[in-house]
Amino acid sequence: MHSLSPAFLDALRFSTSDLKPIQALAEYRGKQVLFARQSPQVLESLRQVAMIESGESSNRLEGITAPRERIQALVQEDTAPLNRSEQEILGYRNALNRIHGNHAELEFSAELVRELHAIMMGYTGETGGHWKTRDNVIIERHTDGSRRVRFRPTPAAETAASMQSLIDRYHDAIYQDGREPLVLVPLAILDLLCIHPFDDGNGRTSRLLTLLLLYQQGYTVGRYISLERIFEQTKQSYYDTLERCSQGWHQAKHDAFPWINYFWGVLLASYKEYEARVGTLRSGRGAKGHQVRQAVERKLLPFRASDIAAECPGVSHEWVRRVLREMRNEGLIEFRGKGPGARWHKKSK
Repeated sequence: MHSLSPAFLDALRFSTSDLKPIQALAEYRGKQVLFARQSPQVLESLRQVAMIESGESSNRLEGITAPRERIQALVQEDTAPLNRSEQEILGYRNALNRIHGNHAELEFSAELVRELHAIMMGYTGETGGHWKTRDNVIIERHTDGSRRVRFRPTPAAETAASMQSLIDRYHDAIYQDGREPLVLVPLAILDLLCIHPFDDGNGRTSRLLTLLLLYQQGYTVGRYISLERIFEQTKQSYYDTLERCSQGWHQAKHDAFPWINYFWGVLLASYKEYEARVGTLRSGRGAKGHQVRQAVERKLLPFRASDIAAECPGVSHEWVRRVLREMRNEGLIEFRGKGPGARWHKKSK
């Protein structure tokens, strides 16, 4: 759409410093072959954890929550959904499975965007896969009950044409003009969020398409590291940057650089984490303890020792408990509660 028009793209200017993230990401993409030679069991463990974290974080960004053990059961297809939140999480899991399993065969099209939305909404009883039927606004809600309009998206009557324009311009820019995919992918996501094509589920749809478009350009880190979790960990920057870059979007006079740079930062963080996690799985003094500590650092909510063990293949439960006790003695974490509800909590720094 507006960010992908030839005039807007031609006007973008990148300094040598701006291009450093692209160079670093290209190097990481080249290393993926080396990463893939690690133990299949290790990579499968990382994949399973990423699926759980993706379902958890992408939905939690929209205020949809469920206990971690329920999310794990839903992602592993061990249970049926009990409420609306679990229905949404299960739908997101199915859409993720569609992308992870078929990304090479999927074409970025209006039909695919609607299909992913329909899969995502499949358990809710609502009809998914249809463009919005009413004009919508992006609202910021405050704890005191007040609200503020962040952005007014494309009107409902213009949604179908705007989405088709977005997709056509993306294909022209990437396949005919040969422009840099790491510029085009974040711009496509920005335009989709400014169009806001559905009555509900726009943020989650955008994150599914982020994974797909990166997959199709050879950036496959999202299979093993949850991009959604990193978006959630930086959610204030996520929302603030989107709002900043949407100003002037309808007139194609917006500044897209903050969003592009934020997007590159998320992708770089995911590759750095992937490399670090694969590296700590190799033999080496202190590697297991380091791996456990890294897993704790990534936690956004209270956790159990078993949650950490699931993220640390090759590390015994006893070793995990030992490191947790060490971290407790160092004043980094504390154990609260009794019985099934007891959890480890990170202490404020």
